[in-house]
Amino acid sequence: MQHGRRFPIADEPQRNLAAFQCELSGWNRGFGLQGEEYMSSPTQTQSQSQRLSPANRRLLLIIAGFLVVFFTPFEAARVSAGIRESFLLLSYYAREHVLLCLIPAFFIAGAIMVFLNQQAVIKYLGPTAAKPIAYSVGAVSGSVLSVCSCTVLPLFKGIYQKGAGLGPAVAFLYSGPAINVMAIILTARVLGLQLGIARAVGSIVFAVILGLSMHFIFRREDEERTTNAAMFSAGVDIERPRSLRQDTGFMAILILILVFLNWPSAEGDVALWDAIYRARYLIAGGLGVVMLVMIKRWFAREEVGEWAGATRNFALQITPLLFLGILIAGFLLGRPGHEALIPEHYIANLVGGNSLGANVFAAVAGAFMYFATLTEVPIMQGLIGAGMGQGPALALLLAGPSLSLPAMLVIHGELGTTKTVTYIAIVVAVSSLAGMFYGAVFA
Repeated sequence: MQHGRRFPIADEPQRNLAAFQCELSGWNRGFGLQGEEYMSSPTQTQSQSQRLSPANRRLLLIIAGFLVVFFTPFEAARVSAGIRESFLLLSYYAREHVLLCLIPAFFIAGAIMVFLNQQAVIKYLGPTAAKPIAYSVGAVSGSVLSVCSCTVLPLFKGIYQKGAGLGPAVAFLYSGPAINVMAIILTARVLGLQLGIARAVGSIVFAVILGLSMHFIFRREDEERTTNAAMFSAGVDIERPRSLRQDTGFMAILILILVFLNWPSAEGDVALWDAIYRARYLIAGGLGVVMLVMIKRWFAREEVGEWAGATRNFALQITPLLFLGILIAGFLLGRPGHEALIPEHYIANLVGGNSLGANVFAAVAGAFMYFATLTEVPIMQGLIGAGMGQGPALALLLAGPSLSLPAMLVIHGELGTTKTVTYIAIVVAVSSLAGMFYGAVFA
């Protein structure tokens, strides 16, 4: 009997193999691999090979970038125009929308997360709230803002994360850019009273239809989401001595600042409207002074710091996806009135008449295009002049302002793939059916 031996002789090869694996793993750490990937069983090797190290993921990204640069025909006129339009559209958005639209929207979203009473949000906008109240509040509050599809995103994320049900939050998301009073007036004046009325009625009805559809499809999941109140907590609990009326007044001031900073011109059609347009910065500045006084008197320093942190978090979550989407949209479709990779006459040729295909294509094209506030009207004027049917025109007007490729990326980051695809599909389907009905009955 060999008392000094702990393993049988048959185990000697395995022990030598284990020592070799340890030595080999040290050699391969510099390559982001483990020695076991070479010496383990086929089943283990297959499962481990599916987990790439950060170094190998970076290498794959570099290879993919090289292949894109190598095979892209940059000398082609369409590709060059697409690249140029992508950065020009991003530049336009940065100059016209970031300072006056997006940044105020981030501050409002942060204030929603920090200052609004969570129980009040769940009571009036939660999944179990009375539907007439919830959807009326969601649709009306969105329409008051009259912002583009990108500016409404931080506000949507704010109320959704605070506890609003999916249905009312989606109604708010759609109504913000779609039920724009000035855009509807401009549509009636430029494209005809009939189309303007159809857009107004369709937008209001669709906001409710979209919200109710999303609510019933994801009802169980949405109710489970709101059962854990800590899920919607903005941070540490701070004693807030203010009344609900004071919090509501402060939120109203923030929203009014956003509204007046982006007040559009009526171009001489409505004297009072244009007078407000000329004084918009003065009005917003006065409201800003009121806001500062409220902060000084009503809010603790810790609350203001928490507000700034929530605002920063929304900016970090939304801005990269938004800018990436704008670059892609600019590369494919260009700015309004400018061609990029996809020629405009291709779109115009596919939306003539009132067939199902023309309406679906118009709704899909509108859903992916980026429209700044009020820019959809002159675009539609040009497409109708090029032969676009009245039905597809309405389909694009209903789907376009409420969606865009940048907005889809941000919505996906908040709701996930299933809910985002469902939302887009409902928007496209309902807009297409409305376009067909309008084209067949009224046009």
